[in-house]
Amino acid sequence: MIDLEAYKKDYRTQYLAVEYERVLEEEKQILTMLEKDPSLKELGGDELVRIEEQKKTLEAELEAKAKSADEEETESAREVLLEVRAGTGGDEASLFAREIAEMYIKYAEKKGWSARIIDESKSSVDGYKEVSVEITGNGVYEALRYETGVHRVQRIPATEKTGRIHTSTASVAILPILKKSKIEINPVDLEIEFSRSGGAGGQNVNKVETAVRLIHKPTGIDVRSTSERSQQKNREKAMAVLSAKLQALKDEEEAKKFASERKEQIGTGDRSEKIRTYNFPQDRLTDHRLKESWHNLPKIFGGELDSIVEAFSKGVTIGGGEDVDIAP
Repeated sequence: MIDLEAYKKDYRTQYLAVEYERVLEEEKQILTMLEKDPSLKELGGDELVRIEEQKKTLEAELEAKAKSADEEETESAREVLLEVRAGTGGDEASLFAREIAEMYIKYAEKKGWSARIIDESKSSVDGYKEVSVEITGNGVYEALRYETGVHRVQRIPATEKTGRIHTSTASVAILPILKKSKIEINPVDLEIEFSRSGGAGGQNVNKVETAVRLIHKPTGIDVRSTSERSQQKNREKAMAVLSAKLQALKDEEEAKKFASERKEQIGTGDRSEKIRTYNFPQDRLTDHRLKESWHNLPKIFGGELDSIVEAFSKGVTIGGGEDVDIAP
């Protein structure tokens, strides 16, 4: 007997689990019909044979997909790309995006992982329009995999003179960087640009075009790498990031095939899904998937994320609605 609930909680197998559930319901209806009218035994028998074949096919697909996902997690457990983009809210959104990125960097430091910015685009108020951070360490993907989605902040900005609370958003994406990507990229589909890396870095940065920008023409995905000292290394890093983005896009498309049939979820991996609200007036973070809240936002933005991350790893019951305080 397959563990259908477990498959439904993983966005990579969720759409198959929903289809399997539909087939089970169809089987149940046919068996009920046969109990009421035995004369339909021949017709119903043919349908049951068809359904049994569907079940076996789906079971095989579920097992194969889960095995592939486990292999990917094992390979990618040590390296992820964290992407943060400012959403609605103008300058305040860019400042929030920077705080979110710094929150994860501080969390990485507390965990003993390495974190470095590989590309960034700043706003006029020194916030982030978008930023890409490479985080490497044991178990990093397992810890951060449920952070993907829209993060919302409610607070009074420093520039607000009337004391009005503003709402701004930033989107987060956690992309595993695989050592052996299964995504094949046709060189013909790539547009490659080279430029000088910005910021500090000595003569190499100032005089040599080491920064690399890749544009995947079929999807429009745009990737930059500026953190490495050589053009070749930046190109390799950009290709790894592009592969991660294309894999994430493929997984999202598969997961959305049966999106209208989902009844419960712990996140689809879709960056458009609102997952969390940081309410400063009430000093509260609320995760909308778990329906659970934590207090002490200064500590949370200081990188104290263990209790939140552990809530997912322990399989917290959705809808628990409990408040948790982060110790000062």
